[in-house]
Amino acid sequence: MAEKAPRGVRLVITLVGRRNAGKSSCINALAGQDIAIVSDAPGTTTDPVAKHYELLPLGPVTFYDTPGLDDVGELGELRIRAARKVLTRADMALLVVGEHGVDDPERAVLEELRELGVPCLAVLNKSDTQPPREADLAFFRERSIPYHIASAATGQGMNALKRGIIDAIPPELRQEPPLVGDLISEGQWTICVTPIDLAAPKGRLILPQVQVLRDILDADGLGVVVKERELEEALANLKRPPALVVTDSQAVLKVDGDVPEPIPLTTFSILFARYKGDLPALVHGANAIDSLRQGDRVLMSEACSHHPVADDIGRVKIPRWITQYTGLDLDFQMAAGNDFPDDLEQYALVVHCGGCMLNRAAMLRRIRECQRRGVPVTNYGVAISKVQGVLERVVRPFGIQLSEQGPAAAALALD
Repeated sequence: MAEKAPRGVRLVITLVGRRNAGKSSCINALAGQDIAIVSDAPGTTTDPVAKHYELLPLGPVTFYDTPGLDDVGELGELRIRAARKVLTRADMALLVVGEHGVDDPERAVLEELRELGVPCLAVLNKSDTQPPREADLAFFRERSIPYHIASAATGQGMNALKRGIIDAIPPELRQEPPLVGDLISEGQWTICVTPIDLAAPKGRLILPQVQVLRDILDADGLGVVVKERELEEALANLKRPPALVVTDSQAVLKVDGDVPEPIPLTTFSILFARYKGDLPALVHGANAIDSLRQGDRVLMSEACSHHPVADDIGRVKIPRWITQYTGLDLDFQMAAGNDFPDDLEQYALVVHCGGCMLNRAAMLRRIRECQRRGVPVTNYGVAISKVQGVLERVVRPFGIQLSEQGPAAAALALD
């Protein structure tokens, strides 16, 4: 069911366009339900509206209806800003064109989508009352932007639009990258080390741990779950060494000591750095910790908002470990939720969470934006392994080797 799929694994498809172009009518027609309020009055949609949907054979998606990008006034500017935040998380955009056709607002949206790297499909809506102009069709053809002629009011062309959405999704987003299945073979053991502390959710495992376990089962592997205290006993009781040990980053130092060197070892965060983002880039960002200077600002960024516990990983533990590792007085700042700072240049380093609540496109876009601004970026687990001195070992299963330069590993080489 699309409603039960984790938010971070759904493709995000955002409908954008002018006020009264028919975005809300389109999302209702696509979902087959009255999700968004529809009115002839411009500016009816004042906040992004999400609808989870099973778009077969693609799978679970989230359609976002957004305020018109030509809204006016002080409130209108706030609505536009909210719509643009949704765009930064989009895997794909539907540009809904109404009776006004293609003009400056549509051109501006397309340019923004191009800069963000978001693939776009145009929907020439309201064809029941006004056929699209040939000049508009030529505009999209000349730019190789796929388009569909439709009417959300009558349902004309909506099934073809759904097929068009599926066809327009980039191939790399249709097939999920490997999580752990390519590291193990059928019948092999994988030990998952999952500490239970104050930050652990009551009565359940966290999402990355659940997803890794499911991937082990999908690969016909054998999964064992232990706390860090039971790891040595589990290793001793196995008749053959495990193909892989995966640990929570906070226990990586102890687990590194308990797991014999020939056995491949990594962390849940490292797996998700590859699954959700760009592992080599995040490893390179972790090595930038060696280049920090006194007083540098470090951004701790989380994709979700939660009530911090006493020894919060992002607010307390990692800043403390980086401070101990560098011996510097650094200025750690926090950003949580969908907000990602526009002024990234003020930071010497961005340390991002694992992104389990982000889709892959949103996480990659944040990494690329940091790179575009010349700001090193890493994630929580990669940074922890770096300051604990085990980064070289936990990235080895992925063919990444660190070469020693200076006081610590500061260069990245790929096999």
